[in-house]
Amino acid sequence: MTTTNGQQFEITCGPTRAVVNEVGAGLRVCESASVPLVESYPADQPPPMGAGAILLPWPNRVDAGCWEWNGAPQQLAVTEPERDNAIHGLVRELTWQRIAGDSASVTLEARIEAQAGWPVPLQTTVRYTVDEVGLEVTHTVANAGDQAVPFGLGVHPYVRAGHAALDACVLRLAASTVQPVEPERQLPAGPPAPVDGTDLDFRSGRPMAGVELDLPFGGCIPSPDPTDPAGGPGDGHERVRHTLTGPGGGIEVWADPVFSWVQVFTSAAFPGRDRVIAVEPTTCPPNALRSGTDLITLEPEATWSASWGLRPLT
Repeated sequence: MTTTNGQQFEITCGPTRAVVNEVGAGLRVCESASVPLVESYPADQPPPMGAGAILLPWPNRVDAGCWEWNGAPQQLAVTEPERDNAIHGLVRELTWQRIAGDSASVTLEARIEAQAGWPVPLQTTVRYTVDEVGLEVTHTVANAGDQAVPFGLGVHPYVRAGHAALDACVLRLAASTVQPVEPERQLPAGPPAPVDGTDLDFRSGRPMAGVELDLPFGGCIPSPDPTDPAGGPGDGHERVRHTLTGPGGGIEVWADPVFSWVQVFTSAAFPGRDRVIAVEPTTCPPNALRSGTDLITLEPEATWSASWGLRPLT
């Protein structure tokens, strides 16, 4: 089926089903046993509020769209004009090409050309795979130019604890710090601060009733899989794990350790829902192209890869 979002790629395995857009390669549907794991929207409508988007080659915002590469100023398009920022990268409106897949997986590819504000071309793929226990998403980024370039990556799922209202849920984050931001422009305002002893410490879980957030959290600590009796610290399977749980179950958002940041955003403006929450694994904080914080540098012909995923909790 071809829609506003391009062709729709549906993949299934056991109870898990996902649908991925051709345009932007974003996750539009993910469910387990017909219970939603993410907020969805009709195939013939644009993704509301960045739902499911891939954020590459930078997540979040760049102040005035300006940064510097090899001593040369770069000017990105200001795509958030009300705040004078460049927001969420360059791939959300690209038409990605399906290069592989079967009933349970699909791999899409796109190219970021050298352009105003972005000096080095990148080739990128994303592979969505479903199995009996959830969804795994693997991103690769390759330097297609002849000079090194820094980048960051993030994703933008609005997650759900099944049919539970957000105010009935508990959020747990693996984050040990929070990045203060200017409320008007959502750009960093000072260094990250420890969450210890504050109402922004979600490491043990906090009820979401009445809680509003739009903050980058950092210092995300990987941990073993709590459902694997053979797993343990140092076994090579530690991942960053965030959870949203409600009265009837929940969801785990897991990510490789390179996703040491997570943006958390609540809103009452998502179509058809009272309140929603985005739990967004990212490799770097806002304005990283200017600050350099936790950027990944790719040498010519080098390739980088990392994964994240969703798993229902019962």
